[in-house]
Amino acid sequence: MEKLGYSPGKRLAIKVSTRNVQPYRDAAIILIEQLKEVYIDGELEPVDTVQWYPKVMRGDYTAALNLTGNGIDDPDQTLYENFTCGAEGNYDRYCIPELDKMVDRQSMEFDQSKRKELVWAIERKLAEDAARPIPSGTIAPGRAGIPT
Repeated sequence: MEKLGYSPGKRLAIKVSTRNVQPYRDAAIILIEQLKEVYIDGELEPVDTVQWYPKVMRGDYTAALNLTGNGIDDPDQTLYENFTCGAEGNYDRYCIPELDKMVDRQSMEFDQSKRKELVWAIERKLAEDAARPIPSGTIAPGRAGIPT
C-alpha cells in the first residue's frame, strides 16, 4: 500500500458490504479490523438479504464479504462452484481458462500427494491474480479432504 501512496497519515476509505445477518457482520468487522493494518479504513455496509445477491451479481460493491459453506470436505466443491469460468458462485466473474484446466487436473489426480501440490498451486494462482482473497487453508490440502 505504501508503494501506492498510502500510509498511516493517508488512508484509503472503502465500504465493506455484507449481508445484514450476524455471522456475516461479525466476519466483516474482523475484516475491517485487519484492513486497518494496511491503511484501509473500512465502513460496514449491511445489506438486507433480499437485496444481497442482486447487489453482488451486479458487482455493485467496492469490497464485499460473503460466507460460503461446503457440504463436503473436498477441494472440487469450492473450486468448481466458486472459481471456474461461469461458476454460479463466481460473483466477480474471474475467468482464466488455464485455471479451469488446473482444477480439472487436480480433480482427476489419484495420487493424493500430487493432488495436494496441484491444489496449492491453484490457491497460489488465485492469490497472485487477486481473484478473491481467500483465508489461508480454505481450499488448501489438510482442510479439503487431502492429508497434509
